[in-house]
Amino acid sequence: MSIMFKKILIANRGEIACRVIRSAQQMGVATVAVYSTADQRAKHVEMADEAVCIGPPAAAQSYLRIDAIVNACRQIGAQAVHPGYGFLSENAALVVALEAENIAFIGPPTKAMQIMGDKIISKRLAQETGVSTIPGYTDVIVDAEQAVTIANDIGYPVLLKASAGGGGKGMRVARNDAECRDGFARASSEAATAFGDDRMFLEKYIEGPRHIEIQIMADQHGHVLYLGERECSIQRRHQKVIEEAPSVFIDAPTRAAMGQQAVALARAVDYCSAGTVEFIVDQGRNFYFLEMNTRLQVEHPVTECVTGLDLVELMIRVAAGEPLPLTQEQVRQQGWAVECRVYAEDSSRGFLPSIGRLSRYHEPRAAGLRVDSGVKAGSDISMYYDPMISKLVAYGADRKQAIAMAVEALDQYLIEGVAHNGAFLQAVLLDEAFGRGDISTDFIGQRYPDGFQPPLPEGVQLDAMLAVVAVLHDRCERREVATDYCDQKLRTWVICADKAQWNVDLSVTAQGLKADLGEQSVSIQTDWQPGDRLCSVQVDGKERTVQVQVFGNHYRLAQAACVLDCRVLGPRAAELDEYMLERVVPDRSGQVLSPMPGMITQIRVQEGDEVQAGTAVAVIEAMKMENLLYAARDGVIAKVLVQPGEAVQADQVLLQFA
Repeated sequence: MSIMFKKILIANRGEIACRVIRSAQQMGVATVAVYSTADQRAKHVEMADEAVCIGPPAAAQSYLRIDAIVNACRQIGAQAVHPGYGFLSENAALVVALEAENIAFIGPPTKAMQIMGDKIISKRLAQETGVSTIPGYTDVIVDAEQAVTIANDIGYPVLLKASAGGGGKGMRVARNDAECRDGFARASSEAATAFGDDRMFLEKYIEGPRHIEIQIMADQHGHVLYLGERECSIQRRHQKVIEEAPSVFIDAPTRAAMGQQAVALARAVDYCSAGTVEFIVDQGRNFYFLEMNTRLQVEHPVTECVTGLDLVELMIRVAAGEPLPLTQEQVRQQGWAVECRVYAEDSSRGFLPSIGRLSRYHEPRAAGLRVDSGVKAGSDISMYYDPMISKLVAYGADRKQAIAMAVEALDQYLIEGVAHNGAFLQAVLLDEAFGRGDISTDFIGQRYPDGFQPPLPEGVQLDAMLAVVAVLHDRCERREVATDYCDQKLRTWVICADKAQWNVDLSVTAQGLKADLGEQSVSIQTDWQPGDRLCSVQVDGKERTVQVQVFGNHYRLAQAACVLDCRVLGPRAAELDEYMLERVVPDRSGQVLSPMPGMITQIRVQEGDEVQAGTAVAVIEAMKMENLLYAARDGVIAKVLVQPGEAVQADQVLLQFA
């Protein structure tokens, strides 16, 4: 019999907790949020019907504590627990503890979770089930030297993987013995920190692969469906960045074959609930089993958009004993959906996480857009948790439309207080190769090996942004509204950017304002007042949204992946500008600075050590990821100013050269 729950607890935080709460409340099911002391004022706490504090900020002392989750269920009378993803979502011990209290788990049974949660055992089962697998060594590797021996037998490149890994953590590609030794040490350490399990295995690394995954859904009555595929090849450090459904690369026969193998694997472990079978696909559409995630995926919204199904609602109904409401023949994919993960990170500094408070925050809203977030203005992006701000999903009739919608929507975000990757996401979406669907998991590494620097606008876009700057500056100077524009003669402004200058003459026409830039003339209408950040602009009849930041006579404009940093001067001031002193940037190469707030986990040098430029000198952990720090030049270490286990701030000096 199926009996719907009256109250469920969400054992997670952030956007996924908010996502589960929305579906549960729409079903008439009461919700309970749990939170650490760092999340006391978080969005998911406000949204839930009730909330329980479960510990201090560190996840190991709060969100990863099974006893705290079970006690919260007892305290509040929750009948079921939805784990979201990450944290305890694939921890069989949580399921066992809940079953002992007669509390339902909204997810798969322990057998499926234990088998599929172990990458070594799951690969063996896949082979036995007839699922295509990648060549590799599926026993536990005891140390780095054994990893090197196995890698040489298989042949480089190889992929070192944590047995309990996921989300890109505990994974390293190695192309030689040195990278294999270092990768083993770092990946196992990262896995131990993130999952409490440092077991490693190794497999052949497929060059230029695509990452394609199949969404499945199964009930307690033996019905298993596959709901199409997701393209997840745009990744950085094995962490997905942009996903879409369907895949432009997968044809109908391949889709059916992958779906059937995913269903067979699910049946082999008596699977129930939502799950994802991930595959690596080569350029010949040969696919190989990668892993099975026994939980909801971050990128599930794109599947929901193209199928019209609410996966969270299905998970809750299946856990309550209800059968799936459709058959495989009734599964339909319509339209195209693209998801962008908006992260708090500095793309210009190697995509390092950015930590701080969201001083201002505004999400785009339009038909066909969906934004899943767990933040609001005033929310803190903490070193303790994942740096995701939100997920932007654009759904259109076809891929081209969905991409265009996503690019435009990213311009309409307002995110202040932390660095974010909005311009980078736009650059990827606007890339010609991405537009053709010519992508692989190497895409970001090949296109942006040294990080991403927003390009300067060119051509029509540059003309438009120069015109916008001139109009905005004129309004700032006049201090008030457009009624001041009754004069037929407006000012001339000189805009300085990137060691270049442009003269812009403003005038009033019957249609509005006109900006003359020498050979080009741009008609422009703006909806903007001093203090605004988003400027709605019509340039030559085409509407655009421009991000605006004003610092005196300095302006930063961002639009469609491009950024224009400029100053605005009067003609006389521009003549004198060349005599101004240039700011000299101090030489910090004699120091090793922390690029972000975090925790020092390793110091690899001692005072008196002689090092060369590029030598790894320390490891810092932030937002559940380990980052290597390198010496910028040759030299001798004079002082080591921090120790492992010490918390550090951004730009704090860690090591001093002689």
